[in-house]
Amino acid sequence: MQEDRVERDFSARSEDEQQAFLQETWCDHCQEANLGMKNPQEYLYKGVVFIEGECNRCANVVLTELTDDDF
Repeated sequence: MQEDRVERDFSARSEDEQQAFLQETWCDHCQEANLGMKNPQEYLYKGVVFIEGECNRCANVVLTELTDDDF
């Protein structure tokens, strides 16, 4: 996936938007919502924007796919 991935600047988002994406998460490992994420990386992959980070509880990957509803 790395070769088709285009990095984006998560910090360019407004502070409110950043906080919403960092707090409103779903962790597949913990099977729980809104545990939060750290170390966010935003990127474009095949026309879709993703924000990926680490779960605040277990440190596994948390992945958010942005849809038109998020904009």
